[in-house]
Amino acid sequence: MRLAAAIAATALVMSGQGVVASAAAPIQPDPLLSWSEKPGQADAGTLARTARSRARILATTTPGQVYAEREPASARGRNDVPASAEVTGFRSSPNASITGSLLADPTLAVLPEFAEPNDSMATASNTGVGAPARRAMRTTGSITGADQDFYRLRGSGRTRIATLTPGSDLDTALAVFDAAGQEIASADNIGATYDASLEADLTAGAEYFVRVTGGPGGASGTYELTIAAGEGLGDKDFYAVQLRAGDVLGASVTGSARKLVVHDTAGREVQGSRQDFSVAYPPASPLPGGGNAVVDFVAPSAGRYYLGVEDGEGRYDVTVKALRPGVESAGPQTVFVDFNGALVDTVPYGGDGVKSLSPMANFLAAWGLGASDEDAVITAAVDTLRENLALGGNVRIRNSRDHADPWGQRNVSRLVIGGTVAESGVDTVAIAQSIDPGNFAHEETAMVQLDRLSAPAGPSVSLNTYITPASDKTYFIGRALGNIAAHELGHMSGSWHQHQFNEHDTLMDQGGNPQAMFAVGADGIGGNADDIDMDFGEDVFVPNEGFTGVEDAANRTRWGYSRGY
Repeated sequence: MRLAAAIAATALVMSGQGVVASAAAPIQPDPLLSWSEKPGQADAGTLARTARSRARILATTTPGQVYAEREPASARGRNDVPASAEVTGFRSSPNASITGSLLADPTLAVLPEFAEPNDSMATASNTGVGAPARRAMRTTGSITGADQDFYRLRGSGRTRIATLTPGSDLDTALAVFDAAGQEIASADNIGATYDASLEADLTAGAEYFVRVTGGPGGASGTYELTIAAGEGLGDKDFYAVQLRAGDVLGASVTGSARKLVVHDTAGREVQGSRQDFSVAYPPASPLPGGGNAVVDFVAPSAGRYYLGVEDGEGRYDVTVKALRPGVESAGPQTVFVDFNGALVDTVPYGGDGVKSLSPMANFLAAWGLGASDEDAVITAAVDTLRENLALGGNVRIRNSRDHADPWGQRNVSRLVIGGTVAESGVDTVAIAQSIDPGNFAHEETAMVQLDRLSAPAGPSVSLNTYITPASDKTYFIGRALGNIAAHELGHMSGSWHQHQFNEHDTLMDQGGNPQAMFAVGADGIGGNADDIDMDFGEDVFVPNEGFTGVEDAANRTRWGYSRGY
């Protein structure tokens, strides 16, 4: 019934009829898709349960190309690095598969479940990790109700701690404490799972404790725990794939393997994944998902790239696709920027129906502007979008001031700048409908809501905090709105979040550092000479979303919207 109601409501919006669903309490949207003031406050357990309900299914069609690993199942070391990768012969392939096997890591001790009670630091189970004879261990455990399990280890540098919950409804959460009981790291869900994973630098020889709990609202169940310090001797299998510039590579692994990694033509890691975030893809995406780990990548140039399979023991199967970007097959796309208020179906964001969002004009007074300033704000916002997206001939930007509203037509996506959390029921500053590597879905909506951006000075997310008499207000506000809008359109062309607190400020930085996204310079004043130019670019993935490697968001965006360079 809910789906039918959503379809009916969407049809009314497309036809211009103003039927609006009743107001509801704000919902927490998927933080993967959002730019928010405090991204760490997301209810990860609820989001994981929602993600499970819409998890993608691994492609099951007969592959057009099949490759079987040449390294014998009893051997290791022959294809463990990109330089010795097995050449698959795959080129742009809409449907292919790789089969192989991994040998167990002899430095990983597999231990039986520890006996209870181990529900405090005083009674913690001793894993032996950090002792000279043990680099890593894997064990199983169980949580019932409010139970918690503690594990003891010694520090030995960079340490990875992870849970897996196959076949269990247990929603795991991890925390690491030092000997004084001070929490030094924590982690909750990864992707569409109830698993958790973190990495921490632990002082050699010092005592630490790992706690496993059921997480907020988690059910009872069993889990597998791995604690590993440094690199072991686990088998890795690398395969070479020939790609053309702009090819969109997607892969998903099932069976024994727990990790996929993509390296570029120089052997640099450009995405590593132990998770399935394909739930963030739009339904129109042809990329595979539903496996133990899923990766996606857009090739910046023609050449040989490398797909690695890691972390496991036994047989695995990888579904691989290499496709051309959506703009090459679907025809020209229009991105319509709507400042006039709009009816928006919030169901794709986790909301409960169609909501009416107020126009940007309603917020001008809160920034100390008048009606005559609206044109300057719109011009700055649209110009910023054009500059950031570097659009080519296949995608064009239209806006509600200068053009008729084309929303509802084929190949038209929409960016709504207006409205409030109270109006939409979606508790964030901005959100995209999907993360779409290759831009295969051309009729989606993104929102930039203005209540928090126009709040009185004080909060870091309010533009008023950075406005002084020295500010060019209309330019500053328009440029900030354009940057946030570009961030959401970056998601809709396939970019994930990047690290917002390192030395590289980029448009795909995760929320939590508004001053950088607003391009405010070192003086803390927006709209003056020391403001910076924010762009899409290369940066590492944000650590708390689980990916590793360097993402080139400029390349993803340009191929997604304008057929590359």
